[in-house]
Amino acid sequence: MQIAVVLVIVGLVIGFVPRWFSRHRLRAAARTEAVVNVDVVSPGISLPDLSTPLPAEVTAFIEASIHARASGYLKSWFVDIGQSVTNGQVLAEIETPELDQQLAQARAELDQANAALALAKITADRWTELLKTSSVSEQETAEKTADYTLKQANVAAAQANVQRLLDLKGFDHVTAPFTGTLTERNTDIGQLIAADSGPELFKEAQTNPLRVYVRVPQPLIHAVVPGQKADVTFQEMPGKIFDATVTRTAGAVDPSSRTLQVELQLPNPNGEILAGSYAQARFAAASTNASVLTLSDNALVFRAQGIQVALVGPDNKVQMRSIRLGRDFGNLVEVLNGLQTTDRVIINPPDSIADGMTVQVAGPATNQK
Repeated sequence: MQIAVVLVIVGLVIGFVPRWFSRHRLRAAARTEAVVNVDVVSPGISLPDLSTPLPAEVTAFIEASIHARASGYLKSWFVDIGQSVTNGQVLAEIETPELDQQLAQARAELDQANAALALAKITADRWTELLKTSSVSEQETAEKTADYTLKQANVAAAQANVQRLLDLKGFDHVTAPFTGTLTERNTDIGQLIAADSGPELFKEAQTNPLRVYVRVPQPLIHAVVPGQKADVTFQEMPGKIFDATVTRTAGAVDPSSRTLQVELQLPNPNGEILAGSYAQARFAAASTNASVLTLSDNALVFRAQGIQVALVGPDNKVQMRSIRLGRDFGNLVEVLNGLQTTDRVIINPPDSIADGMTVQVAGPATNQK
């Protein structure tokens, strides 16, 4: 009887234990297959791309139209286009016969005023002495004294008129207002010159240094700052690169083009760059350039809650997080908030991904660039 019981127990053990182990292995395999293998990336930091050349316009640093202040006839000119001039150098001489006559008349009127003043002074002094002996009335003395004061004012007015005409006479020599290059000559000998209302006689430009104006698109406006370096190239001078420096920006975006006007200063000691030329400018990366956080677009999850990403926590549990996007760079998007560079973000997440799900990371997170 005991032997039969032992045989039954042994049979039960032999039949149950393999089944228990098999069932346990099946459960472990099911749990293993339920864990999803995923690949992860970390958001990357990128600087704005300034390598694309931008159209640029080269202008003179200073440019002035030179007009006549004295009317007359052009007697002679001494400098032609393309020649360098210095500050104060005589460019042309104007013959001013009418102005000369006005000056002569003004000087004669000044002599008359001085003569009248001398007579008025003698009369006023004499009436003042006669008043002491009561030989003349106080009224007559006051009139003579007032007349003397009036003659003094007449002399001052005549002197001012003479000085005004002398100053105008000084403009019969047209001079350069600064050191530069003469770019236009719009007059010739014998031409009638009308002061203030006539056409410009010359145009002068200072071409060392030059000003370079660049229209920077709105996405890059915060990447360009004063003091930043830029390379300027010209189609007609292949292989040559000129160094320029950002001096200032307009401080406002043009609403019609959504661009920011940036001014650069370009040295031109040899005069090989001509004002008015078309150029291309490439900005160098500045240390103050604002960086942006970027993420691969195949990590985004679009749901009713908005745009989200699936993060893998330290315990390999999934955390769904909402993010805010900025610019679209193609296969990369700018992340404005919601992520850090240390986060592990699942790429190509399955549709069934959810908070709390356990996943198996296939490898270490790669940095997104």
